[in-house]
Amino acid sequence: MVLWRRRHFIAAVLGSSYLSARAAPARTIVVVGDSLSAEYGLKRGEGWVALLEKRLADRKIAAKVINASISGDTTSGGRSRLPALLAQHHPDIVVIELGGNDALRGLPLSMTEQNIAAMTEQAQKAGARVLIVGVQVPPNYGADYTQQFEAIFPKVAKAHKAPWVPSLLKGVGDGPDADNIFQADRIHPKAQAHPRMLDNVWPELSKLLK
Repeated sequence: MVLWRRRHFIAAVLGSSYLSARAAPARTIVVVGDSLSAEYGLKRGEGWVALLEKRLADRKIAAKVINASISGDTTSGGRSRLPALLAQHHPDIVVIELGGNDALRGLPLSMTEQNIAAMTEQAQKAGARVLIVGVQVPPNYGADYTQQFEAIFPKVAKAHKAPWVPSLLKGVGDGPDADNIFQADRIHPKAQAHPRMLDNVWPELSKLLK
């Protein structure tokens, strides 16, 4: 009788441990971006962030995605919103996709750099790993400005030892079908471009999920 109870107790403990492992909370990914990540001009579920959720589910990766992107947002807006997002969601990974609206509004490059750096520091101090996603500016801004703007993202990433994606729109804005892959405003990609945008982010993001 004692032996049976002991075996029953051990089985119950092992079963409880197994269920606890199965019920372990998923890692949380918070995406802080602008209209490129907020499904501007798209049907719900067509944007790259929504496609990320589907990919994680398909590959049975225990992670949930919080899309905290707002159309028209700048790095200043993201910086002001981030502390509340960190406190609310306690993310394991923070994806920063901002800067395009800074350029469109002609804001100082130094301000953009400072804001992205501050966001990276805030997230890292909160225990999250950060992925910085670079964005492109229209070619009419000139080669000098474009180079200075694009240099912000790797500079901040290197300084904070964070991974980075050179461009969310690689193969989209500079692709052979660029004229047909953007919406009428020539800024926001159509739904058909978003799988490629996810593919641009995925290699670095998947490393953080391992």
